[in-house]
Amino acid sequence: MMLNIHMEKGYLKRDLTESQKANLIYYRDKQLKEIAEPPKEEKKQKKVVYFYNSDIGYYDLGSNHPLKPYRLRMAHSLIIEYELGYHMDILKAKPATNIELTQFHSDEYINFLSSITPDKVQQNTENLIKYNLGIDSPIFDGVYNYATCIAGASIEAASRLNQGKADIAINWAGGQHNAKKNEANGCCYINDVVLAILELLRVHKRVLYINMDVHHCNGVEEAFYTTNRVLTLSFHKYGNVYPGTGNIEDIGLDEGKGYAVNCPLQDGIDDASYKEIFEEIVNKTNEYYKPDCIVLQCGADNISGDRLGGFNLTIKGHGECVKIIRDLDLPLLILGGGGYTLKNVARTWAYDTAVLTDQVLDEVLPIHEFINYYYPDYKLDIQPKNMINLNSKQYLDNIK
Repeated sequence: MMLNIHMEKGYLKRDLTESQKANLIYYRDKQLKEIAEPPKEEKKQKKVVYFYNSDIGYYDLGSNHPLKPYRLRMAHSLIIEYELGYHMDILKAKPATNIELTQFHSDEYINFLSSITPDKVQQNTENLIKYNLGIDSPIFDGVYNYATCIAGASIEAASRLNQGKADIAINWAGGQHNAKKNEANGCCYINDVVLAILELLRVHKRVLYINMDVHHCNGVEEAFYTTNRVLTLSFHKYGNVYPGTGNIEDIGLDEGKGYAVNCPLQDGIDDASYKEIFEEIVNKTNEYYKPDCIVLQCGADNISGDRLGGFNLTIKGHGECVKIIRDLDLPLLILGGGGYTLKNVARTWAYDTAVLTDQVLDEVLPIHEFINYYYPDYKLDIQPKNMINLNSKQYLDNIK
């Protein structure tokens, strides 16, 4: 301490060597720095809950149907073998009740969906057409239970956020964003997204919904098109692709004018281009809208090589966007969505789960039940395809 006092008075004892003087100055400066800069607090670990119902992965929409619920079993297997379950609570929700479903859907549609079975299809042709049940949204064994299990998990996930029991809630089976009030749409029977948002609105004044799916979120946008309590933001493929909605000029009506934001993208968009426009628009939207919570639909059909997609993202490129949303530090509901190349869907949602739980995964996939699907490389990430990115800088700048 005497040496420090000498330093504070502006002089050094004459009998100190140059080396001793240098050490004295070093330790004095270090001491002052420690006083001025107290130790930084460790980053608080987010509370994550993950909803999984093994029954959903066994339903079958038909051999020729591109949507395979089986992908959920594949994703879950990877999540467990990567030991991500140690970093979150794994829960199973109850199926949604008719009362919960009719918070958005019409009574007549829910009544029909709950009663229709494959053996009754022939005598119900008129109603099947009325409710848009057919090729895209077929009637299969257990269709109602399938839809209500998905919706129940999304509603319960939203409720957990409302109660402060979670910071992040995940339901990879969710994200059925195309279903409408009175009809099925695009392999979506019940719009669990809308139901979850309605649950969030019980507590939160403003909800930001972000769609990463290649297909536009027509059902969600339509449901909240005239309100300013929900802002829908969609990064989707636009043009000759289902559902054909999501024009950049579609911005909402009445009180909702300006609260529907559409970013129509073209084939071939890669990690760098996607992240640039995603990050800039998300940050602008967050600053402008100041939401109380966020719902992120993480469709995996934007991954390179998807059967129905056309985008060129890698698994880690997708995860970078999830990280951007995670780091906004708002209550966050994570939902699945599209994705038609099964092994890439599983990779994507396992990696996203690691991002959300702040874990680092080995680049080589662990041995698990579905490991043979990943032959011959058995890697976590994929290489993008050699395809043209039709989203020029000028095109993307015009969207911004």
